[in-house]
Amino acid sequence: MKYATKLLHTGNEIDEQTGALSVPIYQASTFKQDDVDNPPQYDYSRSGNPTRAALENAMAVLENGTNAYAFSSGMAAISAVLSLLKAGDHVIAAQDIYGGTYRALTRHFFKYNIDVSFVDATDINKIEEAIRPNSRMLVLETPSNPLLKITDLRACAQLAKKHNIITVVDNTFMSPYLQRPLELGIDVVVHSATKFIGGHSDVLGGIVAVKDKNLAKHIYFIQNTMGAVLNPHDCWLLLRGIKTLKVRLDAEQQGAMYLAQWLKKQDFVKRVYYPGLEEHPGHSLHFRQAYGAGAVLSFEAKGVATAKKIAANVKLFFTAVSLGGVESILSYPVKMSHASIPQEERKKLGITDELLRLSIGLEDPEDLAMDILNAVKQ
Repeated sequence: MKYATKLLHTGNEIDEQTGALSVPIYQASTFKQDDVDNPPQYDYSRSGNPTRAALENAMAVLENGTNAYAFSSGMAAISAVLSLLKAGDHVIAAQDIYGGTYRALTRHFFKYNIDVSFVDATDINKIEEAIRPNSRMLVLETPSNPLLKITDLRACAQLAKKHNIITVVDNTFMSPYLQRPLELGIDVVVHSATKFIGGHSDVLGGIVAVKDKNLAKHIYFIQNTMGAVLNPHDCWLLLRGIKTLKVRLDAEQQGAMYLAQWLKKQDFVKRVYYPGLEEHPGHSLHFRQAYGAGAVLSFEAKGVATAKKIAANVKLFFTAVSLGGVESILSYPVKMSHASIPQEERKKLGITDELLRLSIGLEDPEDLAMDILNAVKQ
């Protein structure tokens, strides 16, 4: 099947009991058992729920994995994956990783004697140099947030396997429609399903997808033990969002390309970050491992005052945290997504006070361009 068809025909789209074309919301905490010696598939919704199972099975199919698990948020998902680690383990992570993941590694998991090294993941040699005898996990994002840097996933997977290191990729920016890391040899894929999978800024959720059955058992144990599961109604919202993932992202990344090319020509812009631009340093690599450039771009304004003026005065863009909705969102990373990273570290990474991140929605991109221009003129 072509992927557009696969999004609608994962094998989890119909209710087996009634034939309904929308899996019902099984709003139940517990399930009747007729034979205590032979428990049914579902007994308690923390351990399993039919609506959640439909979402999890669909995401496993879409990521070309064996199993997927739905969590109450993207951070609950990545925290579950990091819980695979044990005291004394060492983690290698991309240096410009999402601020919430940075916070979890440096301010929570470190308490359990888990060490972390942040490296430039665009350079495979830097990753190899960071490997220690106790290195257990390699945590990546590509494109990265918010500078859209590109990491070679195949090379990382090959290197990690030589050293028995688990590879983890945050695939939120791309979604399984545009990038499928498991197909490239990656062990674990994580999504903030709040973003493109949901697509309407009305649900929190996280997904973990794997290909290895043994790894799947460990993730399920953590999910069931920690209990940060996604509720049935939000699972249903994500199932609905998946059905329009392709048409939304096709339009949104077309708009992102228009905005990226337009921003390059503006005298108030210093630099544009978007892998769809041919001059992007990771452009060719990105299109060897992904099927599109995505709907997120960033740019540096000429001066902090200009950046703040844009953020304060746009009307069609909503200045807010998050991304991936049908409405366009402008974020100010130093105060939002990456506020957890110390200022000196942000400067080293190039996450400046002049940087703005755009998530392009379904508005006409010409209107979005004029919205930014009008904000500058205020």
